[in-house]
Amino acid sequence: MSAHDEGPGVPFRGGVISEVEPSPVPFTGDPLNDLLEAVLSVASELDLPEVLNRFVQVSADLTGARYGAINVVDAHRASTTFVYTGVPTALARMMGHAPHAAGVLGQIPADRALRLDDLRDHPAFIGFPEGHPPMGSFLGASVRVGDRVFGQLYLSEKEGGFTAADESTALVLAAAAGVAVANAQLFAKAAHREHWLRAGQDIATMLLEGVDEEEALERIAATAREVAGADVAALALPGMGGELYIELAEGHLAGRLIGAQMPTGGRAWTVMTEGRGLLSPSMSGSPNVRLEVMRSFGPALYAPLQTSGHGVGVLILMRRIGAAPFDENDLATAESFAAQAALAYVLAEARHAQDVAALLDERSRIARDLHDLAIQQLFATGMQLETVRRRAARGVDPAELTSIVEEALDNVDSSVRQIRQIVYALRDPDAAAGVVERLRREASLARTGLGFAPSVVLTLDGHGLSDDGVDEDLIDERVGQDLTDDVVAVVREGLANAARHAHAASVSVRVDVRGKGPLGVVLVEVEDDGVGMPQTRDRFSGTGNLAARARQHGGTFTIGAAPTGRGTLLTWQSPLP
Repeated sequence: MSAHDEGPGVPFRGGVISEVEPSPVPFTGDPLNDLLEAVLSVASELDLPEVLNRFVQVSADLTGARYGAINVVDAHRASTTFVYTGVPTALARMMGHAPHAAGVLGQIPADRALRLDDLRDHPAFIGFPEGHPPMGSFLGASVRVGDRVFGQLYLSEKEGGFTAADESTALVLAAAAGVAVANAQLFAKAAHREHWLRAGQDIATMLLEGVDEEEALERIAATAREVAGADVAALALPGMGGELYIELAEGHLAGRLIGAQMPTGGRAWTVMTEGRGLLSPSMSGSPNVRLEVMRSFGPALYAPLQTSGHGVGVLILMRRIGAAPFDENDLATAESFAAQAALAYVLAEARHAQDVAALLDERSRIARDLHDLAIQQLFATGMQLETVRRRAARGVDPAELTSIVEEALDNVDSSVRQIRQIVYALRDPDAAAGVVERLRREASLARTGLGFAPSVVLTLDGHGLSDDGVDEDLIDERVGQDLTDDVVAVVREGLANAARHAHAASVSVRVDVRGKGPLGVVLVEVEDDGVGMPQTRDRFSGTGNLAARARQHGGTFTIGAAPTGRGTLLTWQSPLP
């Protein structure tokens, strides 16, 4: 079937060599019908390996050839896929490589078939490789569409030799196979492009969800390397002094690439400044590569990380020496991916800057609060104590000094409360909210568990919030921040118990604040119309915590049947601070 270096082999870098399974096409014995069935069978596939498998087997069956093979080549005439039939697998492995279009195989014309009674008699015959089976009769045709040749069909060893009819059959099948291969390649490119687009969307989503920037860069490099089939992916980003450095690399020789400074005016700089990607067939063979570590690679692809005309870096994809080169389709899809990643990265950086600005604003607010409230009050307290010191030195009546000291102590207590409130706000954003707002929020959250909205009634000295002269801030001020946490916890536990156990149709939350200071009191009641308390209880942790909160403040806690005789009433009471 082939001359020296022309026999079938085994898997090789950049391509696939495989043995064909028996043909699934049923042959009827009618040459015209069998040819039509074969053409339809070959042309109906989009998966390239399946196309080639059917193509070779159908061609061998219809022409009566003992051996058949197809060699698909790329734009550089390098074999990417070699499929054969008839040659034993063990023998093919011994020969070990795909054939080259040399010798007799190089004489197959693009638009006609080459039919020989004995290929050994051809002037271009240069011998068989060691172990190659003997072959005489030969028929070869190019698999093509228009002027584009995708590969060659090789058929050999037909008893009695190939005929003109076999030649016509091979040409028809080769033309049909050319269309099928073209469709399969277009389908593969579309799927590859979709993979790139989906990867870009995933990167954008990840960045906008707030992932750490370094992790995002690692994901960009790893995703690009996987989708492109590259051996290494690197990101060159502007660094100190405006220079371009490889900040991150993933894959082969990644450790040697990280930290490398890209030469000014080199490929990476050109891609970032001009905003257009480029391809290199071989980094190792290019005289323009000035970075030594880059010479350890073969094909390379540079895609700009650019958004709104502004370059933020360069994505570099490289394969090992001898690997298949990247093509224009790879470049177009990589550029689209890089643009998506760059946009998402810039948006993530902007959001990070916004978060930093918000943090700085919050720090400024805390500084203002400390200065305007706590520090000023402590300063006034210091002046009061200085007055006490001076008067005590003059022998003023101690009773007069005592009143000033007591007032100073009250100011210190107030300052402590203000500082504590600021600390609470830093620890828990909810802590900055008052009791009224937080109870409304608890009621809203409880809607899901209960299946309805609970009723919440807040009163101040017997007056509801809707009454004139009742302000939410007055309730918040009297309850204070420390006690607010306990009141909210009591209401939360009461609503949770009602949702889990009561099977109620309604739940009422009542919070009544009466009086001021230690003589005042806050009363919390959570009442439902559910099934009531169980006869025996096996859990007390939740209500035990509520009892402990009440004791901490010198208050009381009870839970039992509601006054209506149906449902449960939880009552919690504490003195005001």
